[in-house]
Amino acid sequence: MATQNPAELFGLRLAHVGINTTTPEEAAATADALCALLGIDRGEEPFPVSSFAGSLVEVMNNGGRGEKGHIGFHVDDLPTAEAWFAARGFEVNEASRTLCPDGSGRTYLIYFKEEIAGFAIHLTIAD
Repeated sequence: MATQNPAELFGLRLAHVGINTTTPEEAAATADALCALLGIDRGEEPFPVSSFAGSLVEVMNNGGRGEKGHIGFHVDDLPTAEAWFAARGFEVNEASRTLCPDGSGRTYLIYFKEEIAGFAIHLTIAD
């Protein structure tokens, strides 16, 4: 049986790495330091719980998910990705399901139940 590659099947790619901090000020300072290190601008901040260093790092200001932080993966087809991972025994955390703000009812983001090496893992659709 050939190995299936999720990058080929539904466009899986790294979205960002998440770092946990506990205050908005600490999150902003961390994002600013990473921007200076990487020579990038601050990213859009569509959520009040995080600051972004470009699109590479999301710095959570509320403690975040995962013991050590989180890793986000973009996919082109989230329902297909969910089904593929479910068939391999990876369950999603339904309480984390976040719908698209456009009112379509489509899922925008969902975390898996289990952490890997202390990192929460989520899938999200690319913008």
